[in-house]
Amino acid sequence: MLDLKNFNTALEQLTAEKGISKEKIMEAIDMALAAAYKRDYGKKTQVVRAKFDLATGKAEFWQVKTVVDETMIKSEEEIAAEEAAKAAGGFDALSEKQEAREAAREALGGETESYGEAGGETGEIKKVRFNLDRHIMLDEAKKNKKSAKLGEELIFPLESKEDYGRIAAQTAKQVILQRVREAERDSVFDEFKEKEGEVVSGIVQRIEGRAVFLDLGRTIGILPPDEQIRGERYRVGERIKTLLLSVEKLPRGPGIYLSRSHPRLVLKLFEIEVPEIASGVVEIKNVAREAGARTKIAVVSKEEGIDPVGSCVGQRGVRVTTVIAELGGEKVDIVPWSEDKEKFIASAVSPAKVLEVDVDEARKHAKVTVSEDQLSLAIGKGGQNVRLAAKLTGYKIDIRSRSGETVAEATSEGEVVGEGIAGE
Repeated sequence: MLDLKNFNTALEQLTAEKGISKEKIMEAIDMALAAAYKRDYGKKTQVVRAKFDLATGKAEFWQVKTVVDETMIKSEEEIAAEEAAKAAGGFDALSEKQEAREAAREALGGETESYGEAGGETGEIKKVRFNLDRHIMLDEAKKNKKSAKLGEELIFPLESKEDYGRIAAQTAKQVILQRVREAERDSVFDEFKEKEGEVVSGIVQRIEGRAVFLDLGRTIGILPPDEQIRGERYRVGERIKTLLLSVEKLPRGPGIYLSRSHPRLVLKLFEIEVPEIASGVVEIKNVAREAGARTKIAVVSKEEGIDPVGSCVGQRGVRVTTVIAELGGEKVDIVPWSEDKEKFIASAVSPAKVLEVDVDEARKHAKVTVSEDQLSLAIGKGGQNVRLAAKLTGYKIDIRSRSGETVAEATSEGEVVGEGIAGE
């Protein structure tokens, strides 16, 4: 028999801890009990409903029949014509859909057909095949209930079986477990959906191929190969910070996708380390990143007297050093943002010292002149410095020598063209 005290305690815990309403659980249990009774003791064509009483631990069962009259019943000729048309492949598509819907309702626990005076745009009365297990004629219904009307559902008590308590206990247990699993999945999805775009910390649980799986506490997240920092190695048991890239609903639970290479990870790490960014006093205007190698960020202060670059660097470089360590040693350049495009582009090309910047606003094109000994710094290893500067500013940048010769060009998409690209 069902232990009512423990059962009620379990319900209260579910309501308090998992956020599942008692009404929803009881509704599911009633549906499951009805389906179990119908499977073990009823007929396939019956519509069975159940009600579980929490106070007594007993369940009541009813058979449901819908009130019909002759106008709502298909004649033998209509049924024969319908079968013939179906066999010939000309069965009305709408009727097929209706029967499919009724079959689906039957499989889900026995909803009855919907009846009405009119059957859609045609104004015809919807007709059904009479089934003694599902229908009752109006004159017969009035013997049980004088006010019975067409389309009304009448309930008829079914015999309770001796072992219904066992069925109730088993069914209740299964339904509660299923509800808990569903609630857990929904809760985890909602929790992590709110964290999209934020930094989450996790422990490397396992590595399959090139994919890394992180234990995030309530669930497991995946760090795909294309979201990893190139050359970075991960060890089982190691704790790392990642950007929560996206959350998707999947049949077995939420799919949590993480990233170590996304530019936003740098932004969020600085937000964690720099109180001025978290409070909004300092703003990161843009980030240009080549994960594992170098990142440039442009910062601006919204209050006079606050040095945006100094705020991000921190005393003795402690703040930026923490971010660099979290990124596995990736270099980070912090440059001041400015509405003056010439000034901003000159800062973006640092650490090279710029002699002159000629900006064509209409074409989003800038010619940056540096001395010969600064060319390698301006261009960077493999064109990295000028490439990131172009991404950061949104301008195509030409690096020119003092003589006016263009040594390298970088588009705002990061493509570099030109010779003379030296190492830093």
